[in-house]
Amino acid sequence: MFDKILIANRGEIALRVIRACREMGIASVAVHSTADSDAMHVRMADESVCIGPAPSAASYLSMPAIISACEITGAQAIHPGYGFLSENAQFVQMLEDHGITFIGPRAEHIRIMGDKITAKDTMKALGVPCVPGSAGGVDDVETAKTVAAEIGYPVIIKATAGGGGRGMKVALDENGLEVAFRTARAEAKAAFGNPDVYIEKYLQKPRHIEVQVFGDGKGRAVHLGERDCSLQRRHQKVLEEAPGPVITPEQRDEIGRICAEAVARIEYAGAGTIEFLFEDGEFYFIEMNTRLQVEHPVTEAIFGVDLVRQQILVAAGEEMEFEQDRLSIRGHAIEVRINAEKVPGFSPCPGRISQYHAPGGLGVRVDSALYDGYSIPPYYDSLIGKLIVHGRDRREALARLDRALGELIVDGVDTTVPLFSALLAEPDIQTGNYSIHWLERWLEQKFG
Repeated sequence: MFDKILIANRGEIALRVIRACREMGIASVAVHSTADSDAMHVRMADESVCIGPAPSAASYLSMPAIISACEITGAQAIHPGYGFLSENAQFVQMLEDHGITFIGPRAEHIRIMGDKITAKDTMKALGVPCVPGSAGGVDDVETAKTVAAEIGYPVIIKATAGGGGRGMKVALDENGLEVAFRTARAEAKAAFGNPDVYIEKYLQKPRHIEVQVFGDGKGRAVHLGERDCSLQRRHQKVLEEAPGPVITPEQRDEIGRICAEAVARIEYAGAGTIEFLFEDGEFYFIEMNTRLQVEHPVTEAIFGVDLVRQQILVAAGEEMEFEQDRLSIRGHAIEVRINAEKVPGFSPCPGRISQYHAPGGLGVRVDSALYDGYSIPPYYDSLIGKLIVHGRDRREALARLDRALGELIVDGVDTTVPLFSALLAEPDIQTGNYSIHWLERWLEQKFG
């Protein structure tokens, strides 16, 4: 087992890893930019190292600085959290060259899943159901028209190296295809330095369902059910729940088995999430995230497991502590992402926290790096906390979420808390009757 782990991240996810390390008796090292010198993860870690100025490119994305911090402190492994370098195959290779363990999958698996076309081809070969679409990248408008005619409109054009909703455009018919195609390529080039795109069938009212998998890197893997992440705006998740309110036990077992067998066959190591669109009882693969997800706490809540602990164990060469036949769902969990943003425009609102009070009580968990007097820097993602509730069933979880939101106090900046309070009053949310398009339509109707 490792003696010391460096966390190459910040905010609530850095705290999450530090806590797991402390419970396992492992020393932790926090890295931070000059803007984060007074951050909570710096205060809670056993050691801390400043790795650069405020901009991410010069600090949290600086591979040499992070590797130097490992060498200075004697950390044997790095946990990347999510975002930043968590899915960077080059970084993983550099760590291997320096004799530092990456707490996550091998570089080859990150490369495969980092390219949307390669990922889809790989998953299709492994028996995972995929959305009908182009066999590979589409280079010109005429080819795009041919592909779209074959799979049927509407279609969606996606950046091969895409993420976060960038480089994605919908064409409802052939008249709109050329503009959508050229716009998607331009956005992909600007955002990722790669203009390559591919085309898929655009589903009308799908849900976003993701399956949590975990492998030991030696050919054994399990699934830990699914999460419903359909409440989104601009392809960004705002609320996640587990289990999915419309997924039957039979559907869960079948898609879970398919996913677990797929990652076992490629000897995948650690936590991963296989994401699907789900419509009319059918699952369609869209991508795999080779890291811990922001929403992992809802899975931890219903299965009673610590996914970060398991990541560390597997990375250290030890056995993961669960088997498929011993994993069973208990109750229902919901997570809402608390962002420092002003609704309805969702513009970032950095600033000083004048008062902070976290809710508590049975079945309530708050993952946050806030404290009274903390100044949220303007340089990073606006996520400032996650509120997770767990109940015996979905109805109790919703009631518990409503109560916890009423207790949460974050003064000094605008947050998305009022959004969730308003959403809980909607009948569709109470019944679970929503798709990936529901939230944006609701926002348009409510705010214009």
